[in-house]
Amino acid sequence: MKTRLLKCSLLILLLGAYSMTALAQTDRSAIHDQADQVQPLLPGMKAAGFDVLDALGNPVHFDPDNMNRPLVLTFFRGGWCPYCNLHLAELRKAEKELKASGFDIWFISMDRPEVLYESLQQPDIDYTIFSDSRLSATRAYGLAFRIPDELVEKYLEWNIDLEAVSGESHHVLPAPSTFIIGSDGVIQFQYTNPDYKLRLHPEVLLAAARAYTTGTSDRLQREYKARQEK
Repeated sequence: MKTRLLKCSLLILLLGAYSMTALAQTDRSAIHDQADQVQPLLPGMKAAGFDVLDALGNPVHFDPDNMNRPLVLTFFRGGWCPYCNLHLAELRKAEKELKASGFDIWFISMDRPEVLYESLQQPDIDYTIFSDSRLSATRAYGLAFRIPDELVEKYLEWNIDLEAVSGESHHVLPAPSTFIIGSDGVIQFQYTNPDYKLRLHPEVLLAAARAYTTGTSDRLQREYKARQEK
């Protein structure tokens, strides 16, 4: 009798663990009610593929299984957001070193292709920016949340029309985030903050990029392997 109860208990625990894992996987790509509910992909996880549009409206597909160079991928709300503009300008401090180290640098915006650059405070900025107004990348990376109706109305009072800039009526934004994806398609670094006023500092991004390029991030694996070979 005790053995049967023990087996039943173990089965319940296993099923519960499986259910929680499945729920987490399902919730990751969901559109959440608040920014602090998002579930971004984490370091060590395989990056997600996605489809976005460039400024000319041409489709661009990202395939993490076919990468030639590591990628710095940053999600921002749109050119209408003053904090996004400040952050994009600040990241210029890291751009030169990142490119010299072999990184591609992509930015993902919720704006529609036609206004990707003209909506920015520096429309001539030399960045590669893609439109994700259809939410392919934002949902794949677990960053999507919906703006409440009262805030949408408040934005309109501030001359910010989310439907006009995105071309969509979903009122969804990404929690601002930055990922470093290795050339093997695995996420090496991730920063997400549900408070849109708090953004990743360029020096922190550079430190993470240097750790990847110098192999610092996998130092323990190398040390363990060396000890095993002695």
